[in-house]
Amino acid sequence: MQQENIYYATGKRKTAVTKTWVVPGKGAISINGRTLEDYFPMETAKAVLMQPLQLTNNVQSFDIKVSVLGGGITGQAGAIRHGITKALVLIDPDLRTPLKKAGFIKRDPRKKERKKYGQPGARKRFQFSKR
Repeated sequence: MQQENIYYATGKRKTAVTKTWVVPGKGAISINGRTLEDYFPMETAKAVLMQPLQLTNNVQSFDIKVSVLGGGITGQAGAIRHGITKALVLIDPDLRTPLKKAGFIKRDPRKKERKKYGQPGARKRFQFSKR
């Protein structure tokens, strides 16, 4: 395998971070050494990370190896989608326009809001007693 045929990108969503390697191949996806179906039992998570491949008609064109850390199922799926998108743009810069229109290029900056001191949660307040 030649070094110039391997494309690497990182993806992030919430607290999940992925390292994504995309290689020309038959469409195999490996996440942390496990298959896609084994790692994500939920269909919605699988659908989210397949979106950039389906949009660019590259489902059977590339083998994808992903290492993901942190977050939950939804955050990890979004981080993988972000990593795959960035790698596809490295492979073919012409794919940037449709991926950008779909909103996959920009990292989703939303995170859980921190709990504030003196209060029970991020926005929740203790009950006010007038008397």
